[in-house]
Amino acid sequence: MAIGVPQYRRTAAGGVAQGLVPALVPDGPRGAEGARRGGGARGVEGGLSSFAGGGGAIAPPPKPVGYDTVTVPMRHGLETVDILRLRRACGVVLQAAGGSAISFLVPAGTSELWHLPGSSCTPGAVLYPPTDPRWVMPPSGPDCVARPTDAWVLRSALCEAACTLTAGGLGPF
Repeated sequence: MAIGVPQYRRTAAGGVAQGLVPALVPDGPRGAEGARRGGGARGVEGGLSSFAGGGGAIAPPPKPVGYDTVTVPMRHGLETVDILRLRRACGVVLQAAGGSAISFLVPAGTSELWHLPGSSCTPGAVLYPPTDPRWVMPPSGPDCVARPTDAWVLRSALCEAACTLTAGGLGPF
């Protein structure tokens, strides 16, 4: 994975990616006042988050949690990984148990909108240690953070991979 590429956001203080959840961080004195008065911003899970800590200190926002998993057959998945790597847009990728499928981690909530024949998207994901042999593209960086693949970039790459495999005589799926 490439570091410093625009599709990946650098983490800010508190471990939250910059630009990922800007509504969670109060801006300036007015935002801090609103937080102390009990006003909060919508959190990642849709609930209210309170930033008022003891003595008026602002606590760091919660880390975004959860991923969904897009699973495709092995050959289709490997071709997609190649396409995403060339675009420098590949997040973490797992090989499914039994070695017959590839699973891409995508942001939580993708499963509600995912409708692509030949693939399935399920809510939730199992994250293994970075040294586990099931990783095709393991978590990287100093904190070994599992970066998800953008869902619509993945969809585009899956369609391109299906066309490539079909043209090469390895389709249909």
